[in-house]
Amino acid sequence: MNYRKHRRHMAEMNVVPYIDVMLVLLIIFMITSPLLTRSVEVELPAVKQAEVVKTEDINFVIITVNSKGQLFLDDDKQVLTTKELLVKVVALTRFDTSSQVLIKGDHRLSYGEVVKLMSILREAGVEKVGLLTKIQKNVQR
Repeated sequence: MNYRKHRRHMAEMNVVPYIDVMLVLLIIFMITSPLLTRSVEVELPAVKQAEVVKTEDINFVIITVNSKGQLFLDDDKQVLTTKELLVKVVALTRFDTSSQVLIKGDHRLSYGEVVKLMSILREAGVEKVGLLTKIQKNVQR
């Protein structure tokens, strides 16, 4: 008499541990991704009216000037000299002719510094230069 039970081998893979690992990784990435955004803190000047720019077909090169007059390119935290900035901006604008340069200057920065930067960019051959501002929410009359 054969008392052995004939068991069939299961050929399916247990995916529950993989789902647990995936959910843990998802939570980790959801928590850390907002912390990875890099930008230079600048307080933009406020205006009552601003021109709304359609951004579908335009690539923007954003130059940030903080309150100390330090120059940054495209929210990178590396401080650039004026020469380094010009070389990079001219290369980016020559590569893509539809690109536009925007200056994001701190409101505490003197107006002369921003105009000087705009003038240097124009002399270097950058034709499309604009200024970034924020819209003033409480309009006092």
